[in-house]
Amino acid sequence: MNGSRQTRSAATAPQVGGNVLRIFFALAVACAAAVTAAHADDAATYPSRPVKIVVDVPAGGGVDTVTRIVAEGLQNKLGQPVVVENRAGAGGNIGADFVFHSDPDGYTLLATQPAAITINPLLYRNLSFDPSKFEPVAIMTEIPNVLLVRPNFAAKTVQELIAQAKANPGKITYASQGIGTTSHLTAALLEEKVGLKLVHVPYKGTSPALNDIISDHVDMIFMELASALKLHQAGKARILAVATTHRVPNLPDVPTLDEAGVKGFESGTWNAIAAPPGTPKPIVDKLNAAIAEALKAERARELFSKINLTAAGGPPDEAARFIKAQTKIWAEVIKAANIQPH
Repeated sequence: MNGSRQTRSAATAPQVGGNVLRIFFALAVACAAAVTAAHADDAATYPSRPVKIVVDVPAGGGVDTVTRIVAEGLQNKLGQPVVVENRAGAGGNIGADFVFHSDPDGYTLLATQPAAITINPLLYRNLSFDPSKFEPVAIMTEIPNVLLVRPNFAAKTVQELIAQAKANPGKITYASQGIGTTSHLTAALLEEKVGLKLVHVPYKGTSPALNDIISDHVDMIFMELASALKLHQAGKARILAVATTHRVPNLPDVPTLDEAGVKGFESGTWNAIAAPPGTPKPIVDKLNAAIAEALKAERARELFSKINLTAAGGPPDEAARFIKAQTKIWAEVIKAANIQPH
């Protein structure tokens, strides 16, 4: 009798287990469907209130200017106010950290240069956020970097600058927008390639760095063309070279660094919009489409043209691949320049 009950129990056990698995699978599918439907509903009604874009540098810099132009077009497309808020400091980490820990609902976004999401994880040991977890929304613009010097700097060419730096190691100063920014790493790359010893003077953003360049307080800076060209044209500072493979149309008489003898030298910057980790894909896609339209708007193109910016755009997955490739590039620069994490 007992043996019979044991036999029946053993026979029915797999069936009970199978039923449990089927129920679990059905619940998982239902939950996934519910989440998908909820996200679809969110995207359909998004946005229903103002959207905030946090810029991780002070007001007045390249990414700040670009973000305000895009925000104007984005507001028109989304039908809700788009507020730009500057949260600068720690090379972009303060603003990035704030957005990273914000609700992933599409109402708090990050506008950033390369530092916060590609470079800082290579330079900071204990970040309070994981840059790789951001949801890339779009690359707004791409800009070549240029070598800009103070108005009364003795060197008139790159060759003269290099000769002066080699004759006076540790005497020539270079500004940057902060530790780990492209302006910092590009100058560090120049040091490594040419064998120079320069003095780094980090600032909290573009505006204070440029103020000290035009005031003759610091010797040089690698800066995006958009921020440097007007100063060059007004005689408030001088562009000695561009860090592109070819000369730029607005500066036909200014050589590339490669032409000036620093072979293979290339550096550029870009501005991106990213969302907190876990932001639903339908919302990311809706934002991406609205940003694409904002970048194509006639007013945006006119403003970009005036400040020598090139609109980028592209889908979110393309932005993600671009950011990943940029991280690899700057990792190689950091290694070559022997910049240690801190």
